Amino acid sequence: MNSKRSTNYMATLGKDIPAGLVVFLVALPLCLGISLASGAPLFSGILTGIVGGVIVALLSGSQLSVSGPAAGLTVIVLNGIETLQSFEGFLLAVVLAGFLQLVLGFIKAGVIGLYFPSSVIKGMLAAIGLILILKQIPHFMGADDDFFGEMTFIQPDGRTTFSELFHAFTAINLGALIVGIVSLTILIVWDTAWLKRYKFFKLVPGALIVVVLSIAMNEMFKSMAPGLAISSSHLVSLPVIGSITDMGNELRLPDFSMLTNPQVYVVAITIAIVASLETLLSVEAVDKLDPHKRRTPNNRELKAQGVGNILSGMIGGLPMTAVIVRSSANIAAGGVTKMSAFVHGIFLLLSVLFLANFLNLIPLSALAAVLLVIGFKLTKPSLYKSQLKIGSEQFIPFVVTILAILFTDLLVGICIGLAVGIFYILKANYKSPYFYHKEEQQDREIIRIKLSEHVSFLNKASIVLTLEHMPNNSHVIIDGENSEYIDYDVLEAIQAFRKTAHERNITVEVLNVPEVSVMDMH
Repeated sequence: MNSKRSTNYMATLGKDIPAGLVVFLVALPLCLGISLASGAPLFSGILTGIVGGVIVALLSGSQLSVSGPAAGLTVIVLNGIETLQSFEGFLLAVVLAGFLQLVLGFIKAGVIGLYFPSSVIKGMLAAIGLILILKQIPHFMGADDDFFGEMTFIQPDGRTTFSELFHAFTAINLGALIVGIVSLTILIVWDTAWLKRYKFFKLVPGALIVVVLSIAMNEMFKSMAPGLAISSSHLVSLPVIGSITDMGNELRLPDFSMLTNPQVYVVAITIAIVASLETLLSVEAVDKLDPHKRRTPNNRELKAQGVGNILSGMIGGLPMTAVIVRSSANIAAGGVTKMSAFVHGIFLLLSVLFLANFLNLIPLSALAAVLLVIGFKLTKPSLYKSQLKIGSEQFIPFVVTILAILFTDLLVGICIGLAVGIFYILKANYKSPYFYHKEEQQDREIIRIKLSEHVSFLNKASIVLTLEHMPNNSHVIIDGENSEYIDYDVLEAIQAFRKTAHERNITVEVLNVPEVSVMDMH
């Protein structure tokens, strides 16, 4: 069985290695940016990316999701370090959060992921696409000093997503903009069907060409047009590690003496809950994007994330989740199996050990162009059209989720979208718990209510209102012949109606419905 699986992985390496390279190019500045925003050492984000790529990718049941530090956790990390007053104390909380996720996996809590409505997941993907476009335009123009992976509406510099855009047009760096435009043009042309006919364009990712060319352009600017040269604040900034000793100095260990501090457990529980939710949302979204429509085993994913967080915390890394931006970059680049995520982890490791000086020459505007293309693929106009076609009960939660994520952050937006989605689910349940048939006889109406196969507590409101509006002097037959399950709340409502119907001269006949005792208040 294993040999068969390894053969499959080997067969797709031609697609997985280039995809892993693209994910690495996208992940590198995100890992650094998230560390910066979290108030953690820069190296910690890279360590998290390496563990997410090399370890979690192999343990996970998802073929396409990529794990690493998440923009959605930056506030939790920042507050956690402040609360515990030391980074080493925070690392202990990350390790404990990993153990909690393992427990959640073993008690099968991953089932929560199946309760997110499709419209909300699609809204999340579209919102992330829009945010990527809006957030990367300032980097594309060389006008943004906020960190590269920043995703929330209110930014660290006090501006918002929209005010940052207006500011960007007043602070354009011409060199960065030229690099960005050339990069974006190459990526769009590279993706066209007529170029994909040639093997070279299929195998070599456009993002790699863009990166190499952008470095060459900036070096050319430095020697021939210094006014266009891109400053170091708009380039990748990886810590340079010259030796094994340097590497050892960068690693931090958790402070186990803080096990007696109750605050550590509060931070750990917060990380475990938020990271698990974000992971479940991400893998659900990735499964929707997967061309092969494979399903991720959610409980196995929680266990994999748990192991990842334990290891990450033990060596000085940040908490991790499955991350939709990197995962969608993987899918957009043609990744087929988990080998692409593994390859991205290996590239991150190699970059730290051998490539820091070279990678620090990459302009962020070139990487912003890569994310602009990914953003567009996530929020294509066809997605909005297809949701609108399905009907308002799908389209409204979809749009509300997009707007809520755009103006708050991922988890708050999802909760708002979920609330609207649940409202429409309740509304749909309200309509269909029974079949209603009315016939006229000489002196009275006969109304037959045939209950459906599964009558849950969600149907109670509908049944109660229907019974309340039965016409006086009628004969009502409530038939549960087709019902496999009738919720206790519904049975109680039927019995209560049966007890009081005589007051309106209604005769009630109940067939195949179990009796329950109703509390009498008199």
